Amino acid sequence: MSAETWLRSVVLAHSLPGRLRLRYRPHPQAPADAGALEGVAKLLDGVVSARANAAARSLVIEYDVDRTDAATLVATLAGLPLAEATHGKPAADDGKAEVAAALAVLLGTSALPQGLKLPVSLTAALPLLRHAVDDYRENGITSHVLEAMAVSISLARSDYTAANTTTFMLALGEYMENSIARRSDDLLKHLLRPTSDHVWVVKDGVEVQIPAAEVQVGDHVVVGAGVVIPVDGTVLSGEGIVNEAAMTGESVSVAKTRGAGVLSGTLIEEGRLTIYAEQVGNRTAAARIADYVEQSLTAKSDAQIEAARLADQLVPTVLKVAAAAALLNGLPAAASVLQADYSCALKLATPVAFKSAMFDAGQAGILVKGATALERLASADTFIFDKTGTLTTGMLEVTDSIAFDQSFSADDLICLAASVEEHYFHPLALAVVNAAKATHNHHFDHSEVQFIVAHGVASIIDGQRVVVGSRHFVAEDEGIDVAPYQDVIDQLYQDGKTLLFIGYGGKLLGILGLKDTIRPTSAATIARLRRAGVKRIWLLTGDHADRAAELAAELGLDGFHAQLLPQDKARIIAELNEQGARIAFVGDGINDAPALAGAQVGIAMQKGADIARLTADIALLEDNIDRVADAKELANAAMARIASNYRLTVGLNTGILGLAALGALSPITTAILHNGTTIGILLNALRRMVPKG
Repeated sequence: MSAETWLRSVVLAHSLPGRLRLRYRPHPQAPADAGALEGVAKLLDGVVSARANAAARSLVIEYDVDRTDAATLVATLAGLPLAEATHGKPAADDGKAEVAAALAVLLGTSALPQGLKLPVSLTAALPLLRHAVDDYRENGITSHVLEAMAVSISLARSDYTAANTTTFMLALGEYMENSIARRSDDLLKHLLRPTSDHVWVVKDGVEVQIPAAEVQVGDHVVVGAGVVIPVDGTVLSGEGIVNEAAMTGESVSVAKTRGAGVLSGTLIEEGRLTIYAEQVGNRTAAARIADYVEQSLTAKSDAQIEAARLADQLVPTVLKVAAAAALLNGLPAAASVLQADYSCALKLATPVAFKSAMFDAGQAGILVKGATALERLASADTFIFDKTGTLTTGMLEVTDSIAFDQSFSADDLICLAASVEEHYFHPLALAVVNAAKATHNHHFDHSEVQFIVAHGVASIIDGQRVVVGSRHFVAEDEGIDVAPYQDVIDQLYQDGKTLLFIGYGGKLLGILGLKDTIRPTSAATIARLRRAGVKRIWLLTGDHADRAAELAAELGLDGFHAQLLPQDKARIIAELNEQGARIAFVGDGINDAPALAGAQVGIAMQKGADIARLTADIALLEDNIDRVADAKELANAAMARIASNYRLTVGLNTGILGLAALGALSPITTAILHNGTTIGILLNALRRMVPKG
């Protein structure tokens, strides 16, 4: 496996002799500030200067054509190892130095001789001016260009206090904005606990430590207390207490012994385990979730794109207002106007709000795969549920015990069946054993149990052959006559029950009826979704129509379709899409994958099949239907926060712009008001969102 690189992609956007501009996509674990990459680029052979722009993901390099060329620089940057980004790199300039320098100049300029004030103020403003020049070359007139013009006007008027105050406020504002944006990224990245770079494995009977990247399927991985499990697999030996909260949202730690499954990213709190590695590297559950997190950091929603587009469109307007202010109220008014742009708050507040919401969702046990998923979920007006494992637990329980021999009670029938089923781990067997535990739990001694695959089990009790299983097994394979009890059988089937037939001594001793149970919070979840603005809630299931109708009536659903094949679910989703419905589909099985992919937003249950969880836009990290309503409420809250921030940005900046144009605000006051409101809006975007339920 090749080493991770600092930059996931490097594209040559523009090239001139001695100068090139690159577009890059960083690894999610690389430093968020552009200064680190800029510092490394400056160390490359032949590089004269480098300027990185984190927001635009752009890197401008000037180089000596006699010592290097564009192709070499691109290849070198593309191959930078991630380790160089996180260890032993040059000290990253995160903006603190510029803020400190600007503050020192602001406080000390008044004490300088008149002849030194201009050069010192100009030196302090140089980072801002250079950035503006680069931005102008790459993108034309932007907010950075407007800010540089404002400082230049103050310097030209020898208003050094205004120039230095503006430079300081801009440096402080940019530092705060970058810090807040970086924090929103860090929140998402810390949803997952990082694993160690090295792993202990058993080789030829000896424990050895190898790089995590070299672990292969089939290796025997050893983990002790305090270690994060690095693979998905099965416990071979040992005992341990594992905290699975990072992966499942379950707060109670789980005991793991031989045969238990374990997930990467979970923490062993006590004990020691030897694990057979089944999924390693990028195929582990933790790696797949990390990939989703990376997508969420890079993908842009429609709201984010629209905010950036509006911000860019408003820049020429601000420039025109500044020109008018200069004519009517003089250059100070123009300098004030040039600082009152909309760009920073509009461009940063939306992604920060989305990332904050995704972090809050993660803490609530919901993995959201990008801002677009939240945006679509907020607009969803139709929720469609699969039945088994979604609105129901997917776990059967015994509801009927009917004995046809008067010498056996209903409890006796359950306990007899449980006695021969107790070593079998089929869901039907587990349900019968659980039912027996709720009775006096009389155990029937029996001989060795015979398992008949896909049919049932058989044994001997008191010299009589006992068979427990399907109707086909009991009636056709064992030759037991069930016809006299056909009315009872038909009624149980009509009630939506799954039947288990018990034969004893060649006769039908009785029947157990089992049924999937509705989740206790399903009705409350449906009610919360309606309060959250959902107009229509349907059930799509492959189950019998009578069972679907009963569930729909009990939960107050708007409709259902039953006895469906996977392609039928996808077809119904497509038809509703054509009618203009904005659909969220909730499912858990392999058969739900087409519907999850076809819906506007797919939500996969925690115990769902891998393909369902990979296909879905949102994956629940715990087996709780409440999380569906939580996700909808968080999505609504995120979009409401974004709309609120949009109104605040436009309203406050328009007010500042108007007062500045009229000459009512000095450049210093404008800088303070503009940067203060921008930081306030970003902090509001970062504020936690909590589900109502």
